Amino acid sequence: MVVAFPAQRDYATPQPHKLDKVLVNNFIRSKEVRVISETGEQLGIMNIFDAIDLAKSKGLDLIQVTEKVEPPVCRIANYGKYLYTQRKKEKKMAKPKGGELKEIRLTFGISLHDMEVRAKQAEKILKDGNKVKINMALRGREKAMGQVATEKVKKFLENLNSIMPIKTERELKREPRGFAMIISKQ
Repeated sequence: MVVAFPAQRDYATPQPHKLDKVLVNNFIRSKEVRVISETGEQLGIMNIFDAIDLAKSKGLDLIQVTEKVEPPVCRIANYGKYLYTQRKKEKKMAKPKGGELKEIRLTFGISLHDMEVRAKQAEKILKDGNKVKINMALRGREKAMGQVATEKVKKFLENLNSIMPIKTERELKREPRGFAMIISKQ
């Protein structure tokens, strides 16, 4: 019996990027374009061939910035530099503003020293601008002792609060596998 596997992605070859579809020089399809110089000055609407000649005379490229308007807007700039700045902007926009949510797990039988170590880990995470989800996992008969578990979480919060001020994003809440809450830096 022959089993066919789906084709695997080759990670060595770079994947097409959104910015790779930016039209440059002779690939611009419009007859007339609105041209912006390398200094940001508007040069007005030009014939595409005149605009390309102007860019080539300065040793630069004519890059189509937007095609949503008629005529499309093109900028005279270095193509490589333009792609670099656009990718940099994309990366900056992709970063979440509120930070990531990272988890710290506490167990029912956690010792005081381990609790202090976890508090220092939480401090590092909070100083990086991320939020922390504190998860107290309960197994088996530990689920019946919810009061003791909440006391341990409160003790952990006291330890952490003595290190740095914190605020509660989501209160301590009972979940199927224990308790959870979310905190952030004040």
